[in-house]
Amino acid sequence: MRLDGVSAIITGGASGLGRAVAERFIAEGARVVVLDRSEARVAELTAQHRSRLVGVVGDVRDLTAHRRAVDRAVAEFGHLDVLVANAGIWDYGCSLADLPDDRIDAAFDELIGINVKGYLLAAKAAQRALVASRGTMIFTVSNAGFYPDGGGPLYTASKHAVVGLVRQLAFECAPYVRVNGVAPGAISSDLRGPSSLDMANRSIGDVLKPEMMLGKMPIDRLPTPEDYAAAFVFLAAAKESGQATGSIINIDGGFAARGVARPRGGDRLGEDETIR
Repeated sequence: MRLDGVSAIITGGASGLGRAVAERFIAEGARVVVLDRSEARVAELTAQHRSRLVGVVGDVRDLTAHRRAVDRAVAEFGHLDVLVANAGIWDYGCSLADLPDDRIDAAFDELIGINVKGYLLAAKAAQRALVASRGTMIFTVSNAGFYPDGGGPLYTASKHAVVGLVRQLAFECAPYVRVNGVAPGAISSDLRGPSSLDMANRSIGDVLKPEMMLGKMPIDRLPTPEDYAAAFVFLAAAKESGQATGSIINIDGGFAARGVARPRGGDRLGEDETIR
């Protein structure tokens, strides 16, 4: 799938999954605007890709930051075809019982503000340009948008909200703009947590280790961000995915295919050669 001539915005695109998507888009021929709050990472990525990538530093909770990104895409590339709303934070599975009473308000506002409001504002800023180009929005969801225990109540609530946002905006933006999502599972990346819970310096890559996946999922290896990037390319490619809207690609290692007692049984054929 090629994205020649496609212009895209990717929020949270300077690290982790967002960076993998940005680099895959560029490899497929797209030109990209990355909106990210890390000035250093934006500068590094811009220097690496030069004419193919424009960096905008800003907070996804700020509508003006998204509008600056849209304006740069249109000014530099002539149009905007794809919005990838991806920036997010994780709550490290912090349970309701463990949420400190005096931090609930701040933690809720921070996590929902980034994971949900950030997507809504991105869509608001990009909608008019995407209508003009008959473009598409792609939201990063999570297995936590469908199942429990992919995070704590704050993160799980935020990703369930993103599922609803995908479906509502697919309805509202039809027929000119397609709106879809990608729901990754576990990932080895630099995903951080809310500063309000003292988790801003923690990385999900420090918590999830490859050995933790063994025997837990039908596909029991720990994916890298690059493992998920092709799903975003598919949804961005209008020729290949033109009939998809309101859809979410679950690419999560098989959460829905786990058994009650164990994740799989087919591998026993390799252990017992007498089975025919």
